[in-house]
Amino acid sequence: MRTRATGPLGERSRGRALFARSVAVLGALTCVLVLGLRNSLPAVPSYASVRAEAAPSDARLLDRRGRMLHERRVRSEERRLAWTPLDEISPALPQAVLAVEDRRFYDHGGVDLRAVAGALRGRLRGERRGASTLSMQLAGQLDPALRTQRGPRSLRQKLRQIAFALALERRYQKDQILEAYLNSVSFRGELVGITAAARGLFDKAPQAIDAREAWLLAALLRSPNSRVDAVAARACRLAARAEAEVDCSALSALAQSALAGAPAVRSPAVLAPHLASRLLGRSGDVRTTLDADLQRTAIRALDEQLSGLRNRRVRDGAVLVVENETGNVLVWVGSSGARSASRQVDFVRARRQAGSTLKPFLYGLAFEDRLITPATLLDDSPIEIPTGLGSYRPDNYDHQFHGPVAARIALGSSLNIPAVRVLERVGVDRAVVALRAMGIEGLLRADYYGPSLALGAADVTLEELVRAYRTLARGGIAGSLRLRPDDPAGAPARTLGAGASHLVAEILADRGNRSVTFGLESALSTRGFAAVKTGTSKDMRDNWCIGFSDRYTVGVWVGNGSGEPMWNVSGVEGASPVWRVVMDALHADDPSVAAAPPDELVATASGLMLRGTERLAAQTAGDDRGPDALAPALSRIVSPAAGLVVAYDPDIPPAQQRVLVEALPRNEAFVLLMDGAPLGSAGAPRLWPVARGRHRLVLANADGAEVDRVSFVVR
Repeated sequence: MRTRATGPLGERSRGRALFARSVAVLGALTCVLVLGLRNSLPAVPSYASVRAEAAPSDARLLDRRGRMLHERRVRSEERRLAWTPLDEISPALPQAVLAVEDRRFYDHGGVDLRAVAGALRGRLRGERRGASTLSMQLAGQLDPALRTQRGPRSLRQKLRQIAFALALERRYQKDQILEAYLNSVSFRGELVGITAAARGLFDKAPQAIDAREAWLLAALLRSPNSRVDAVAARACRLAARAEAEVDCSALSALAQSALAGAPAVRSPAVLAPHLASRLLGRSGDVRTTLDADLQRTAIRALDEQLSGLRNRRVRDGAVLVVENETGNVLVWVGSSGARSASRQVDFVRARRQAGSTLKPFLYGLAFEDRLITPATLLDDSPIEIPTGLGSYRPDNYDHQFHGPVAARIALGSSLNIPAVRVLERVGVDRAVVALRAMGIEGLLRADYYGPSLALGAADVTLEELVRAYRTLARGGIAGSLRLRPDDPAGAPARTLGAGASHLVAEILADRGNRSVTFGLESALSTRGFAAVKTGTSKDMRDNWCIGFSDRYTVGVWVGNGSGEPMWNVSGVEGASPVWRVVMDALHADDPSVAAAPPDELVATASGLMLRGTERLAAQTAGDDRGPDALAPALSRIVSPAAGLVVAYDPDIPPAQQRVLVEALPRNEAFVLLMDGAPLGSAGAPRLWPVARGRHRLVLANADGAEVDRVSFVVR
């Protein structure tokens, strides 16, 4: 007669038998149900489609080489960043995750029967132990019927998960399953995937995860939002169970620093916020034509310049750089960032007063229409223009008048009254139509501006000005700008003759032409060829510097978004230093070279002119002897300036202190006399040894007649 076992041994024997029968029954039932569910399962997505559909919640703005310029949140439901391949994840993390979640991952086919048996044994003892493999967990994320599951899964759902995991194992490689899991699992809060977790918790890339961080991440998988101390304790236990050498006190400190606050993903690149807002959509990367290195250079140059002007009430700025040939935008700096009280405003596209930046186009039109030549004398004397609202009395920036001035000097030195006289000849209607065609599209009707258009009454954007100056750089051919490589280039359109465009470029590139106002050396003077123009609006509210080399057009604006005036900041002091830094960076290894004059220009003793206008300069001045006879009247002393006061420098030996003496245009037949004593020919500049007192410098022609004179003082 068989007797029933009693006591502890008998109880254990009965428990083992019951466990064995349960496993057998469950295994048989699982097989039957899994086979029954197979036909009702959705198709297992391919690895490539899973990776493609794991769209980041942040869209990225990339430069022309694929380097990140800016990252912007576009989806709020979760924080997911770019997919990271397994070989770019620190090995410490997969090792910790497998030790915690699926030790026999590489040995099973989707279901770990030993883990299932262990879970059942634990249940008999009143313990809760999971048996889900990584394949099953990934199945729960990929199967739509399981993804929305809340709370414990039913037996049928669990079997569906097993069936899906078995199908995954047949279609995926093991490393693909592990990679997909690490890029899809939730770690803490809104952080989904290892890239977001590494950046959000530790501010580093997945490649840089160390052992302590890996155990902390592994501890988060089962309970992502547990208390900090609970996560730290679990991580310590898991590491000890895996016999990993981890300092639990250091692990606790790491948990406190990484998990105590809300996880925050800080973007590694914040270089183009305004373009990011404009170009980035709900997902995906957008490649631009920008250059990240040049963008950083422009941002740094603008920041340093505004830092130097902070005591002169200047807070905002913008920079735009384009390639002349393609129209590709290389730099788009919309604001001064933290310095600005209006940092959300994109000042590349904001309308501001143009100042003197439109003058080159007015002169170009006058050249094109054969109204003047660069040698034409323009009267820089007080003028009063009747308008419908009264009289208009323009003034020069320095409140001085220079009498008859050659057009090249008037434009280069940005004299106001000659520009108004040029606009009178061109006509405001003609000017507005031409300016729109060149790229300044936001102009109003001509009668809104009147003669004040010459001095910058129009509101323009930096984008429009750069587009228009690029037209000059391309010999009068206008075209659109491109922010993305696939943007249409647009049909080129001739809006100004090549000859007239070249004359303007030559004038703006000659430091002698601008010396009356800016001197011979300033931030406008570059190593190679560059045509450049500054502009300052009324009450110094806006400050511009726009110019081009043989390959690039660079535009800079500084001012205040509020419209508050700056304190005594001219174009050459405000925007020009930034322009110079950017232009030098563009040509650091390849200096700019001036273009050859087009065939429609002819060289004369008075400089280049359009063919057929050789006698125009003389006729405009009321003299029919021709330009060669008129040339002496154009000559003037450019250094020292009239009324200059020079002081001895006590740190320099008196015998070594000099004053630059120069007349333009240079003429070997003319002579310079200092206090009646001849200094020599006016064909080249010279340095004069200073002497205290009041001095008079005279420029005389070959007949001894006085052409120009200036007085100055040395103290």
